[in-house]
Amino acid sequence: MTDPKGPQPGSASAEPGRRPEDEEQAGPVIRDKRRIDENGDLRAATEDGSEGRVEGKVTDDTAGQNAEDRTTAGEAGEHPDTALAAERLADLQRTQAEYFNYKKRVERDREAQKDATTARVLESLLPVLDDIYLAREHGDLEGTPFEKIADKLDTTLTRLGLTPFGAVGEPFDPTHHEALMHIEAEVPEGSEGTTIVQVMQPGYRLGDRMVRPARVAVADPS
Repeated sequence: MTDPKGPQPGSASAEPGRRPEDEEQAGPVIRDKRRIDENGDLRAATEDGSEGRVEGKVTDDTAGQNAEDRTTAGEAGEHPDTALAAERLADLQRTQAEYFNYKKRVERDREAQKDATTARVLESLLPVLDDIYLAREHGDLEGTPFEKIADKLDTTLTRLGLTPFGAVGEPFDPTHHEALMHIEAEVPEGSEGTTIVQVMQPGYRLGDRMVRPARVAVADPS
């Protein structure tokens, strides 16, 4: 009875002259086609299309070609992490610039608010200052206890930045003086234009800001 499985390798019915190890092995055939092996050596192509190992390290020409390939790849497109880092750096610089501008704006607004508040307080004191000025002009403060109080008030206001302006003999300046009267009167010698001859209420400045113009009477040279 014939064996349905056919002749087995190594049996008496196997083909004469062939060894069992010469029989074609069943299963997939794996070929290593890497150009560079794990040691960094260049592999040479064999007749069956696979690549074999070439003794020695990669030559200068090959190394130069690899470097050129890497350069070309770098020029073609940068690494995503590099682009992301540049984007984050630009965002950080923009945020920092916005913060510095915001800080300067807040400080500028704070100073402006401080000056505006001080000016409002000083404006409310102007009637008191006008009474003190008139009392000094008429000699009513001299030798009285209130004279020292008025002097302390003037010192405090000066420390806050309030300075009076407008005096007899000064040239009239419509941007700083308010002429309440134009009268016939003698003006100081050497005056060439309209001159202040009487101060009703002195003007006041707070730094560069004018709180109130000086209210004066003026005259022209004869």
